[in-house]
Amino acid sequence: MSNEILIDAARQEETRVAIVKNKRLEDYDYESNSRRPIRGNIYLAKVIRVEPSLQASFLEYGGNRNAFLPFSEISPDYYQIPVADKQKLKDLEKNDSLGDLEDDEITEKHTSIDNIAGDPLEESKIKREKPYKVKYKIQEVIKKHQIVLIQIVKEERGNKGAAATTYISIPGRYCVLMPNSGRGGGISRRINNSQERKKIKKIFEKLTIPSDMGLIIRTAGGDTTQSEIRKDYNYLIKTWNKIREETLSAKAPNIIYEDGNIIKKTIRDSYTKEIDRIYIDGDEKYKIAKNFMKMIMPSHAVKVQKWKEDAPIFQKDKVEEQLNSIFSEKVSLKSGGSLVINQTEALVAIDVNSGTSKKDYNIEDTAVRTNQEAAQEIARQLRLRDMAGLIVIDFIDMEKFKNRSLIEKKLKESLKSDRSKIQVGRISSFGLLEMSRQRIRSSVQEENYDVCPTCNGSGSLRSMESISLEFFRNLNIAVKDKRATKANVEIPLDLLNFIINGKREQLSDLEKENKISISLKANNTLRGEEKNITLYDSKLNKLALKKNDEIRKNNRNRKKPEKPQIKDKTKTEGKKKNIKEKDSSKTKSNKNNKNKHVRKETKEDINKEKEVKKTKNTKEEKNNDNYIGAPVKSD
Repeated sequence: MSNEILIDAARQEETRVAIVKNKRLEDYDYESNSRRPIRGNIYLAKVIRVEPSLQASFLEYGGNRNAFLPFSEISPDYYQIPVADKQKLKDLEKNDSLGDLEDDEITEKHTSIDNIAGDPLEESKIKREKPYKVKYKIQEVIKKHQIVLIQIVKEERGNKGAAATTYISIPGRYCVLMPNSGRGGGISRRINNSQERKKIKKIFEKLTIPSDMGLIIRTAGGDTTQSEIRKDYNYLIKTWNKIREETLSAKAPNIIYEDGNIIKKTIRDSYTKEIDRIYIDGDEKYKIAKNFMKMIMPSHAVKVQKWKEDAPIFQKDKVEEQLNSIFSEKVSLKSGGSLVINQTEALVAIDVNSGTSKKDYNIEDTAVRTNQEAAQEIARQLRLRDMAGLIVIDFIDMEKFKNRSLIEKKLKESLKSDRSKIQVGRISSFGLLEMSRQRIRSSVQEENYDVCPTCNGSGSLRSMESISLEFFRNLNIAVKDKRATKANVEIPLDLLNFIINGKREQLSDLEKENKISISLKANNTLRGEEKNITLYDSKLNKLALKKNDEIRKNNRNRKKPEKPQIKDKTKTEGKKKNIKEKDSSKTKSNKNNKNKHVRKETKEDINKEKEVKKTKNTKEEKNNDNYIGAPVKSD
């Protein structure tokens, strides 16, 4: 039985990597030229916004969206505070840190959740918390336009930007260097052999690691020699010095360090001594892999071989056929059962079905056997599909507690080879198990599928009867506008056929009730419930659609033109006249003559006011937001 790594680099657009063990696909990775991964890259970025409500900042680093940098991931080196205070914060971080990863005294609180798997590279990115004595807030120590050196820890996904950190970690074959983290060194938790841990601890003591740096020995370092670890450590120190030089001469935003292509990452992170061969289809990528293997492990360069057969490389061991199955929701099990995997926005739901698996004498034995097989396959499918976040598994119900614990143990053993950090809970009385898997990038489904424009990704379509009812409700609201005399409506073709064949009378009744002409037209670009309604007045001027409440208010509260207040003026003038008539007889004649002039002037003023109000009314109609293109009335 052989263990092999197959690399398909025959096409320049995409590079695919498959890890096959005993002719069974165990892990899969790919890289596309149109969307190259940025996780692990180091950028010189600029702070463009500080959000006190989130206690985080957003940085421009050269990507499609701004990077998200929480306050807990900002090193005290970037705080704009006195140097003495910075040193105190660094000392607090060292004292409050978890210490060396090698110490057996590090134990987690007793909970119903177990931490499983995880790569040492991920252990260097542990969740950080500010020391309790630190009372600073991000808006006090980080300012806009500040330059920061960051590393991307999470890819962009959907509308979310990339997540970043200022605590840099540079991975090698055997070590992970943390140049600005004073948390000391450590050994991967996957190295369980006590003798190997003691040997690595002695190697640590011989390495001259600066006090402001940290170093973690990866799982591959457990089987290697002291010279190999020292060589890898020196290589990482040189890499960090180059990064520092590039940073001093660069201008933000700019990329400083690229984590390497998929071939280098595969050899560095996934290759072990158990791998018998590495086959590569593609001349250019073969040379890259051969040279990289000679640099890090010269004795293993013989295992890197070029694919020389005529058949495509993924035809070997039916890898292509196994890859096609990861795009299906249903996964068949050998016993006759099946898995149904559904990925949603909130979580990943996995249902275990017994199917035709009925070889055992009772239901409990059938459930245990099917669940055991399902646990192994679930761990494999999560790696292949790269599903992450919250995962809920609905196992077949088991009555006995020991059977439930047996399935939990089987699942945890199957997940140990996963490089992502995983937390697993317990099987509840409902048969549900909750677990979480670290999200490194978007899943295979999100990368290779587009949302269906017809159903908007829901997987089901609304019935034509329901769509037509909603259409008539919306059309009834639109034609209530008393200004409208004609309506042009564009709808999908299938909806048009349904209305013409079964709803013609309802359409004619709507026309008679509102005294409006309605014309329907098919538009092939519209889908489902989409529609375009356009209203016109008697002069074929286009009207803007109103909501139902607005139409009712306008129809009820439409103001009538105000009449000129002539009576009020004549009353006041009459009162003044009566008062003045009592004074003297001489003034009567003069006042009467003046009143005649006043009456003439008032008539002229009334005519002028009428003309002004006419022009105002026409201007108000013209400036009405709901009335488009209405002509100005002329006398």
